[in-house]
Amino acid sequence: MTEEIVQPSNLEAEGKHADIWWLFKEAQQNILYLNKQRLLVIEELEKANSEKQLLLGQIEQFQLANQAVDGRSNGTDRLSILWELLHRIDSMVLTRKVNIEEASHWRRLIVDSKVSIADVFSDVLDQRDSELLEKLRHFADGSKRNGFHIVQICTEMEPLVYVGSLASYVTGLSCALQRKGHIVEVILPKYASLNLAEVQGLREIGAEFYSYYNGQLHGNRIWTGIVCGIGVTLIEPIFFSSFFSREKIYGYSDDFERFAYFSRAALDYLVKAGKKPDVLHIHNWQTSIVGPLFWDIFVKQGLEGAKILLTCHDLNSQCLEQPDKLALSGLEPARLHRPDRFQDNARASLVNLLKGGIVFSNKVVIISSMHSKGRIIRNFSYGLEPTLATHKDKLLIAPSGFDNSTWDPFQDKFLPENYSADDLEGKAACKVALQQHVGLPQDASIALVGWIYQEVSDIDLKTLKTVVQSITHGGGQLILARIDKMTNQDGASESFIKDLKDENVRFIDGYDEALSHLIFAGSDIILCQSFEDPTLQVPMKALKYGAAPVVLSSSNDRSRHVVDPDHDISEYSQFIKSTFENISLKQALDEMRSNPFKWKRKMADAMDKDFSWDAETCDIHISAYAALKNL
Repeated sequence: MTEEIVQPSNLEAEGKHADIWWLFKEAQQNILYLNKQRLLVIEELEKANSEKQLLLGQIEQFQLANQAVDGRSNGTDRLSILWELLHRIDSMVLTRKVNIEEASHWRRLIVDSKVSIADVFSDVLDQRDSELLEKLRHFADGSKRNGFHIVQICTEMEPLVYVGSLASYVTGLSCALQRKGHIVEVILPKYASLNLAEVQGLREIGAEFYSYYNGQLHGNRIWTGIVCGIGVTLIEPIFFSSFFSREKIYGYSDDFERFAYFSRAALDYLVKAGKKPDVLHIHNWQTSIVGPLFWDIFVKQGLEGAKILLTCHDLNSQCLEQPDKLALSGLEPARLHRPDRFQDNARASLVNLLKGGIVFSNKVVIISSMHSKGRIIRNFSYGLEPTLATHKDKLLIAPSGFDNSTWDPFQDKFLPENYSADDLEGKAACKVALQQHVGLPQDASIALVGWIYQEVSDIDLKTLKTVVQSITHGGGQLILARIDKMTNQDGASESFIKDLKDENVRFIDGYDEALSHLIFAGSDIILCQSFEDPTLQVPMKALKYGAAPVVLSSSNDRSRHVVDPDHDISEYSQFIKSTFENISLKQALDEMRSNPFKWKRKMADAMDKDFSWDAETCDIHISAYAALKNL
């Protein structure tokens, strides 16, 4: 039998065929896998591209939303460079590296220049005095004069130091004036309690500076910096260091001596630094002595072009003193202790500092949001009626204001949703957010009333119970908030919480910046002590946020329901008198519930009004400055 033999060539062919088929199958699987991976990558790329477009859109919206804020920030940066430059010039004058005439010329060119100072002197901080001097001497691009140079000599400035309405007024007005092309600088005492963290570029000028007091020259340290874009100079006495190293700002037996020293030092500094302002703007009795010092001593020492404007924030605070104390600052008591000058109208043996300031100022601005000049002279002059009547032609009445860069629902960073007079949808969201924050039932249709107060003593328990009944009877809600940031938590509010328990009432005790903004935004009605509120500015802020300001009347409130025969009242007063002055809380609630469309239109109209520092208040002061230059 013949054995069958398999040829090697056939075996090899079959093996190769199997290998090829296996390689083909493996390649096919790899292709399918790679194709699947390619599809996944494409899907991821499309998703990433979609997310990128969404992010770009959000960035664009963010940039648009912050455009106004960025504009203000850039403006503040430019002002900071300008003030750094002006302060360097002051320092070089005090250290005698330049003369007064050359420095004065530079200041005017800088203030009036059409060229961007920030571009020309952007490296001012990095340059030595010699380098800066060379650049200044090549800087000859002046421009036609179109703005005023105002120096405010004062005792308060927010956020450095604040006790009353003066602090917000100085900062608010100064910022508004600078936004309109004027240059404002502020001179303050260097209190130990100053919030120096708010001062940009604070530095001491390394030069000896002496001022006159009580027959001698006394040394002072001079500090300069920038606050809210405003150039600030701080005067620190060396020998009389205790004058401003105390816990409080006012309320000491030697307040006259303290502020007489400061007022004289401020004028000595202006002369020594070679400054030539258009206006010396002084405030209240504390710096009223600047008036006679200017006319008797300083007007012939380089300040010939200046005039005096006095602002009175409180006519009831006048400072009566013995006449001989006027000599401490270099004045002649016998010449000033006269009925037509400093002599008090009721106590003839004393001098009245505020009266003297009124007499020796070229213009006097009385801050009053609601009253006319005539009514102030007749009813709110506190013994100064003869003086005010004699000088009535130089009296002006200006309302207070508020900072609309911080208090504006359209760009308020503290609100969950912004809104405006043209689109009030966000206000409802703010109400719900406020209700949620304080633990009230969340319903945008519920009438929500905010009661803003400064001290617990401002609230009468009987009145509070009546208010609560009026609000809750119709299903409304009430939030009481003490928003005074000058004091800490007040335990006296606990008594109100114990005496009045209601599920629709909440007490907020202690200042909270974010919550205070939310209360204005979330409330339909804001209760306030008075429409004349220069310190907290509650009624003006309420109007801006679309909440009706309602003043609670009391037997002691004689200022309401009085017909003022004079027509020279502020635009704010005219608006309040035609809208909210005589509306009770009950009437406001009834109108809101019975005619919501009319109510919203009324609130939108109120929001459209501008009662900020930039509006009427600033315009009145600019008119006053212009009138001074024509005297």
